Amino acid sequence: MFPERLKQVQLGVQAALNDALAQRAGIPVVHAMRYALQGGKRIRAFLVIEGAALFGIPMARAMPAAAAVEALHAYSLVHDDLPCMDNDDLRRGQPTVHVKWDEATAVLAGDALQTLAFELCCDPLLGQADRRIELVRAFARASGAEGMVLGQALDIAAESAATPLTLQEITALQAGKTGALISFSAEAGPILAGADRAPLAAYANALGLAFQIADDILDVEGDPAKAGKRLGKDAGAGKATFVSLLGLEGAKSRARALIDEAETALLPYGATAQNLRDAARFVISREM
Repeated sequence: MFPERLKQVQLGVQAALNDALAQRAGIPVVHAMRYALQGGKRIRAFLVIEGAALFGIPMARAMPAAAAVEALHAYSLVHDDLPCMDNDDLRRGQPTVHVKWDEATAVLAGDALQTLAFELCCDPLLGQADRRIELVRAFARASGAEGMVLGQALDIAAESAATPLTLQEITALQAGKTGALISFSAEAGPILAGADRAPLAAYANALGLAFQIADDILDVEGDPAKAGKRLGKDAGAGKATFVSLLGLEGAKSRARALIDEAETALLPYGATAQNLRDAARFVISREM
């Protein structure tokens, strides 16, 4: 069942990340890296593991890629929380890295988590060299100036824009900021298997947008204690969101429609993709 499988992935990824940092014991920034890697839903890692499973790749072999995407996600959160970016003081119910230590430590910890992510993505356990090279290439594109970094840059620019973003502009922004890394996660399995990426790419495109809409909904009606972070910031800043543009019920309806799209994209895989279907439904039913 999905909850048990998600828990299995969460434990496996945390163990893999702990092992990677144990090899770096004594390095000053490692304590902040370890702190940043604790907790989280691990949905991105789950997508890596389950996408790989569709092609007969076991969890142990896909684990370095799953750990890599979570290390990179952690880096993005550490940097996004900085005063020069989103200026948040709470993450996963704990003080953000720059609050617990200082800004310089947060910058360096994020940098080190990013490089760790690419090191993990090169692990020979992942298979033959040409596929690992393609995996790293896709990872770089998803996380860099064409993907996640682009989305964050557009988000920062929107804060000083004369008018709020349109629905089309927000969709493009979030396709980078949130969607790009989710897409990579889902496509990692077929990349490693040398298989067609199109069905999982379509699944991830719909899932990533639904994920962000769910976040916008939670920002309005979520429980801060469960979310582990401050809520209502976007509305307080006057930023356009899916909720502000579609309304609360309209945003919920759009998220449900996107999950239907994601499930349809999985039809070629039949019953073997049930965990990915369950993950899609989880995205819009979660409370954090």
